[in-house]
Amino acid sequence: MKTAGCDIGSRTAKAVIFENNTIVSSAVIPAKLDPVESSETVIQMALDHAKLKMENIDTIVGTGYGQQEIPFAHRLESEIVCHAKGAWWNIPSARMIIDIGGQDSKAIKIDQNGRVIRYTYNDKCASGTGRFLEIMADALHVELNEMGKIGKTFKEKLNISNQCVIFAETEVVSLINEEKEVADILNALHISLANRVASLARSLTIEQDIIMTGGVAKNIGVFDALSDGIGFPVKGLDGIDPQINGALGAAIIASEG
Repeated sequence: MKTAGCDIGSRTAKAVIFENNTIVSSAVIPAKLDPVESSETVIQMALDHAKLKMENIDTIVGTGYGQQEIPFAHRLESEIVCHAKGAWWNIPSARMIIDIGGQDSKAIKIDQNGRVIRYTYNDKCASGTGRFLEIMADALHVELNEMGKIGKTFKEKLNISNQCVIFAETEVVSLINEEKEVADILNALHISLANRVASLARSLTIEQDIIMTGGVAKNIGVFDALSDGIGFPVKGLDGIDPQINGALGAAIIASEG
C-alpha cells in the first residue's frame, strides 16, 4: 500500500510518499501565501520524484498549521502525534522529541511504543523558533544555512539577554557597533534560542533519547547549544531530513489504516 503525508507549516510545506515501511520520496518547499497551493505543489514534487500519480496513493494524511486547507487529504492528524510517530519510527529509543519550526517550538514526551504522554509548545513568541534565526541572519547579513557553521568558530563568549526578538535584535546591533565578531554574536544567539527551548523541554520530565527535529535541527550551533542547555545529549534523526518528520509521521499513520 502506498501512502502519503503532507505537512503544511507556516514557513515550509513538506510531503512524504511511504510504502512497505520505507520512505519512497519526499519534498520540502518554502510555504506559499495560499496553503492550498503549497500542498498541491509539494505533493506533486514528491509524486514526481517517485514517478507516481495521485491516483496511485491509497491514503493521504494531512497535518500542520495549514492542514485544514489540504484539499486531497483523506483525513487529518495532530502534528504532535505525527512528529512523535515519525521520530519513534526512525529511532525507537526516542522518549522526547524537540521540534523547532519556523513559527513555534514543541517538546513531546512519548512512551516505548511511540505514544504521546505529554507535550508543551511555544507559539506565542518567535524567540524560540526558526523565525528568530531568520531575523538575526538578516541583521548580520549572513546566509541562514551558514549560521551554524560560522557560529561554531566563535572565540569570545557573548551574552544575548533579551528573550524578545525585537530587543534581541537591538542587542545584536549594539554588538555589531562594538565591532564584535559575527561568529561570537551567532554563538550567543544560538545559546539564547537553545536555552529558551531547553526551558520548554524541562517543563516535562526529561528522559533519553532526546531527538531534535524541524528545520532548525540543521543548525549545528543550536543543536550543540540545546544539548548543553538540557544537560543531556540531543540526537538527530538517522539519515532523514529533520524537516520532513511531521509529514513522515502522517504517512506512517496513513499506512496503519
